[in-house]
Amino acid sequence: MENTKKINSFKDLIVWQKGMSILKLTYTITNKLPQSEMFGLSSQLRRCTLSIPSNISEGQGRGTRKDFANFLHIALGSLSELETQILFLESEYKNISIGNILTEIEEERKMLSSMIKKLKQ
Repeated sequence: MENTKKINSFKDLIVWQKGMSILKLTYTITNKLPQSEMFGLSSQLRRCTLSIPSNISEGQGRGTRKDFANFLHIALGSLSELETQILFLESEYKNISIGNILTEIEEERKMLSSMIKKLKQ
């Protein structure tokens, strides 16, 4: 039987919920960075991560499949930016645990890609 749960809000989207989870993980990680990174890497990590669920919600709110797919592409770009920055952080700050954020990023990438593909059908 096909899942027919009605989406009433962007908050009902699992991909948005996963984005929020990644955002919380990112804040946990950036809180461990040295104070000297507050306006550099920490700030950039937070901005690009916030962009992921923000673009998902904005796209869903636009009301057209084309707009939604476009904003999902933007979220996907921000996700790639986040992954790059996490990989840099992991190599430069070996004492800071990144936990399972790379796994979460990969799961989010798959969900975003799948949604984009379905919206373009």
